[in-house]
Amino acid sequence: MPSPDGRDLLTTAQAAARLGVKPETVYAYVSRGLLTSSRLPGVRGSVFDVEEVEALAGRDTARRTDIGTVERIRTRITLLDDDHLYYRGRNAVDLTAYSFESVAHFVWTGQMDSDRRFHVDPVVAQKCRDAAASLSPDCRFIDRIRLAVDVAATHRPMRVDISPKSVVSEAGQLSATVAASLTEAAPDTSVAESMWAAVRSEASDPRGLTVLRAALVLMLDHSLAASTLAVRVAASTRAHLYSVVAAGLGCIDGPLHGSAAEPAYRFMTSARVDPISALAQHLRSGERVPGFGHVIYTDRDPRAQELLRLLRDPASGANAAVMAAADIVIDEMRDRFDTFPNSDFALATFTCAFGLRPDTPEALFAFARIAGWTAHALEEYDEPPLRFRVPGIYTGIRPGT
Repeated sequence: MPSPDGRDLLTTAQAAARLGVKPETVYAYVSRGLLTSSRLPGVRGSVFDVEEVEALAGRDTARRTDIGTVERIRTRITLLDDDHLYYRGRNAVDLTAYSFESVAHFVWTGQMDSDRRFHVDPVVAQKCRDAAASLSPDCRFIDRIRLAVDVAATHRPMRVDISPKSVVSEAGQLSATVAASLTEAAPDTSVAESMWAAVRSEASDPRGLTVLRAALVLMLDHSLAASTLAVRVAASTRAHLYSVVAAGLGCIDGPLHGSAAEPAYRFMTSARVDPISALAQHLRSGERVPGFGHVIYTDRDPRAQELLRLLRDPASGANAAVMAAADIVIDEMRDRFDTFPNSDFALATFTCAFGLRPDTPEALFAFARIAGWTAHALEEYDEPPLRFRVPGIYTGIRPGT
């Protein structure tokens, strides 16, 4: 169908047939900005530019996406490109020069404030500590973090306000309060200092705080990981920030996500004594050496590379024997299997090198992601609500059979 300006146009029915979807879905594409509709005199309904329809038809998701189903999620937060990690266009490694608070606020708002501080609610922090007293003495930090989020929520009656300004304010106080609830730090203590006080032992070199600060920044977000997708689904229902964070924490507590560093830590506790024997034992048993390779990065994990660089610096205070063992393992894995250490290995090495609590990698990972999840929640609140509806494929007994 020619248009007055010479373009070839398709009717709604023709566009639907070309895309292999229902006419309703064509209008869903319009609402999502994937297609542009227009009107022609004497033509009933909308018409669509054929080149635009053809471009959409060529996309991987065009003929697999139906109205209300999971679609490509557009985000301006995190980019993983060419083995680099960027937050809002800035290299995450470069951002380790700033405090966790400053980077979190930057990820939430796009504005860098090098003096940003988060303020603890000391009353709520103590309520969280009191509640944690009823937990098992050997519970993990992630259990205490989950509890602190739930307790803090009950003391924030305006948590239901999901306007950007309110969410940013709540997120800052939530991060500071959760960190403070894990230790007995003073109210004006920074987030990184509170987390360091919580995970260190009496023998830990205080210089490890510098590495921990960098770890929090580097673990803050990693695009649409499983827990982040759960967060965005929760936010699409317009759940408030605390419930959104709870959704992420529930998803992160698994051996293939937030707890993935635990096997790497166990491996490093044996490798620090005899790295070659530890490697040989894993290979003999047919087990994969944990903490190496990545599903996204091809040649290096920039988070691990930066953390290991900091740890190798003699000024970091890291245990030299642990670092020597870690480098032997890295060299052997590179030479034999052409692979590289990932963030799980780097966090496990950091934990061993400073004698920190065994669940430190999981705790840092989960805590840092609260900031990243907040950024994704803010984006999702600005999208149409309830946009995630995955149609199930029924494989059970058919009615009447």
